[in-house]
Amino acid sequence: MLNRRSFLKSIAAAATVPSAATLSRTAYAEKSPLRSDRNGILDLAEGLRYTIVSRAGDRMDDGFQVPIAHDGMAAFTGEDGRIIIVCNHEMDPKWLGDGPFGKSYDSVPGDVLRKLYDSGSGRTPSVGGTTTTVYDPDRRRTERQFLSLCGTELNCAGGKTPWNTWLTCEECFESPGTRLEPAPAFTRDRRHGYVFEVSAYADGLQRAVPLKAMGRFEHEACAVHEPTGIIYMTEDRHHSLFYRFIPDVPGKLARGGRLQALAVAGTPSLATHNWSSDPAIGLNAPLETRWIDIEDPDPLKNTVRTDGAARGAAMFARGEGLCDAGDRFAFTCTIGGPARLGQVFTYTPSPFEGTDDEAEAPGRLELIAEAGENSLLRNADNLTMAPWGDLIVCEDTSDHCGLVGIRPDGSQYPIADNPYSDSELAGVCFSPDGEIMFVNVQYPGMTLAVTGDWPTSVA
Repeated sequence: MLNRRSFLKSIAAAATVPSAATLSRTAYAEKSPLRSDRNGILDLAEGLRYTIVSRAGDRMDDGFQVPIAHDGMAAFTGEDGRIIIVCNHEMDPKWLGDGPFGKSYDSVPGDVLRKLYDSGSGRTPSVGGTTTTVYDPDRRRTERQFLSLCGTELNCAGGKTPWNTWLTCEECFESPGTRLEPAPAFTRDRRHGYVFEVSAYADGLQRAVPLKAMGRFEHEACAVHEPTGIIYMTEDRHHSLFYRFIPDVPGKLARGGRLQALAVAGTPSLATHNWSSDPAIGLNAPLETRWIDIEDPDPLKNTVRTDGAARGAAMFARGEGLCDAGDRFAFTCTIGGPARLGQVFTYTPSPFEGTDDEAEAPGRLELIAEAGENSLLRNADNLTMAPWGDLIVCEDTSDHCGLVGIRPDGSQYPIADNPYSDSELAGVCFSPDGEIMFVNVQYPGMTLAVTGDWPTSVA
């Protein structure tokens, strides 16, 4: 395995400076190095192949249908070599017929409705949530699939925890009431904008409980600092914040905790997006940080972001993917940088993270990449660190979207591309043994298991 710290230090080379090893977007458009897929699903690099694991509309083992809009996900170790995949479905309530219940709401059992977070007065339940899939990698076959959480909205990304749960995040801020336009009409009974926890090993639908202390805002992704149990979070808004949640009891999130937002020491309310001709933050220049308490993590109005920024928190341009990268955490900002083609930041925790001694050795924020016209990678979204040390990034562009790898020397290479639809790719993650990469084609919704000789087939 390659040194992850050295790798992250070098990402900027490919994102800002043309090089012989970097494939530009223009070069890619002229001659794709990927193999065209005769099935019209996903083009892949030579030596890679995919198997369909989950597909929207298929019937699951609990009798419900697989919802559309596959998004963030994680893979866990199952019994007898099986892999358990917990997958988000980023669904709006108005997409009722494409949810797990189809159009047959009257036939949904009462014990199921009672486990939903928002049942929509029993008529129009919110249909976002998660499905769980048990996959046999030896036979390349899905063995079981079922609804594991429902009644939530726009479950975008999230994060895997060391205690074998998946944190699924609502990327919305909605209040109770009935919406008539645009049709179809639907009713919300509860407030939305929360994080929910799903056990990877529960068998069947779990009761949806909002973790309100983790904040009510447009959540995107989560990542856990294993030594402390602190959870970092991104937010998908143009002027978003970077958060951390310090639990009262590590691993027991429902018991509450403290929500904070990151600030740059000495520069209150720093706008990190670098959209102006005078960049506010430079590449590879670590900045000391401090953390600001969020006084009301569960507000009636959408004020967590604006109140935090007014009190000095740094602002980011649509915080999206977030992953553990060894001694620090990497996260993307989809529209950051002068070209508005994306940024990659890292946060290095303090050796005293979350304690009163933190000020003696503060955590550090560092901008390590800004995508430009010479980058293959555009508008970075979900991301993960590959077992062999490369960063694997999903794109969310206005053009066709792909998967891009970035090597330790900073060069970029294409792994996959979706020229067959307008759908982004999402949820990239690896099996616990590092042999399989799982990725979603978000619309209408499909999970793929990609295998091959990873370190050499994409070199």
